[in-house]
Amino acid sequence: MTEAGERNPAQHSKFERALESGLFAARWIIAPFYIGLVLALFVLLVVFIKDVVEVVSRVGDLTTEEGILFALSLIDLSLAANLVLVVIFAGYENFVSKMDVVGATERLAWMGTVDFSGLKMKLIASIVAISAIALLREFMALLDQQMDPVKLAWLIGLHLTFVVSGVLMALMDWLRCQTAKH
Repeated sequence: MTEAGERNPAQHSKFERALESGLFAARWIIAPFYIGLVLALFVLLVVFIKDVVEVVSRVGDLTTEEGILFALSLIDLSLAANLVLVVIFAGYENFVSKMDVVGATERLAWMGTVDFSGLKMKLIASIVAISAIALLREFMALLDQQMDPVKLAWLIGLHLTFVVSGVLMALMDWLRCQTAKH
């Protein structure tokens, strides 16, 4: 035993080493999930292009409100795509393997620095922003008197839930950091 109560790796049985090696290798089971998220990025890109083509084809007939809603939709899709990308990179690097892209001259500044806590904060911030855009889109419908009051109430309730959840997550992380210092 070492001073910290840990056993020396030489004292591990063959079974224990094999088990631990197998458990560690099991992290690769989640790699296909990240490939699925890359496919989700392509789906978002197709939806983005479809929306752009649809609006550009009738650009002369757009009202100001429709133009604003179009811009909000593109921002919404962009935020969702950014969120998927952050989850792919941070999740892969935190749980599977460090990315060592051969020949890559650029490495995103945040790569390798976003831990699970940071990933949660980015996730909730993106969800709050996406929710706010959906809510803004409904408020824009107020101008055309096409608003569904029940739907609007649900959107406000969900948005407030996301905001409160984000604040509570940040508070929990802050408290964890405070107790880790003791």
